[in-house]
Amino acid sequence: MKDFEEKSVKFIIRAKENRKFEEIESFLISSSLKKWGDWEIIKDSKVKLYTGKPIENKRGNLHFRQEKVETKFRLVVIKNEKTNKEFWFLTNEFELTAKEIADYYRKRWDIEVFFRFLKQELNLSHLVSLNKNGIQVMVYMTMIAAMLLLIYKKANNLGYKTAKRRIAMELRDMITAILIIFAGGNPDKVFKT
Repeated sequence: MKDFEEKSVKFIIRAKENRKFEEIESFLISSSLKKWGDWEIIKDSKVKLYTGKPIENKRGNLHFRQEKVETKFRLVVIKNEKTNKEFWFLTNEFELTAKEIADYYRKRWDIEVFFRFLKQELNLSHLVSLNKNGIQVMVYMTMIAAMLLLIYKKANNLGYKTAKRRIAMELRDMITAILIIFAGGNPDKVFKT
């Protein structure tokens, strides 16, 4: 997190509830919105965090000594009144409201679920390109394939896995027939029905 702050990379992460910190300034007093829906803001503060610095003792055993990091972060703690569960968020973003920080983290989780869908359901195992344009093209192609699969599923009144298998077989056969035609052959001799 300190490295991100030094490089001016903005982040919002979830922190452990027992994270040791020193509060420098509270933003909760000046915040106008302290509650929305089932959520309530418990803490919104500028803090300095403690980290464990590895130390080797005389016997050669490694233990950690707590050391305060001088970089300032923002700690936002929200609580769900229905489940009585607290969520701790750490960020280096001081311009946003506590609600916006919680909403951004939730959107980040939606993105994680989306990529899980791409990897598990559509067999996207890795990104072919790592630049922005390449990733966008790959995500759009995968989304188009997902929409075509859902249309095929609904049109043929099939289950998801069956539709996925059948559309793959039909596409393979269709591409093979097109290649045979381009090569000057007759696909009817290959596919006998």
